[in-house]
Amino acid sequence: MLFNRKMEPNCSYCQFGTDLGYGELICSKRGVVLVGGSCSSFKYEPTKRVPEPAAVIRKKEYTAEDFTL
Repeated sequence: MLFNRKMEPNCSYCQFGTDLGYGELICSKRGVVLVGGSCSSFKYEPTKRVPEPAAVIRKKEYTAEDFTL
């Protein structure tokens, strides 16, 4: 869930973290940290979270028989 307040802590979507690239973040509380890290100062920021991509629909040649009961 994108706006779940009880999110598992992750520095990549923390209010105090800023992305440096190369799998690192700069944290105003802890300094340079890894993307998957977390600490007790975690504050969830929903606008930093990237949702999972939508499911891909497999293309298939459909026939009229596929849509009959």
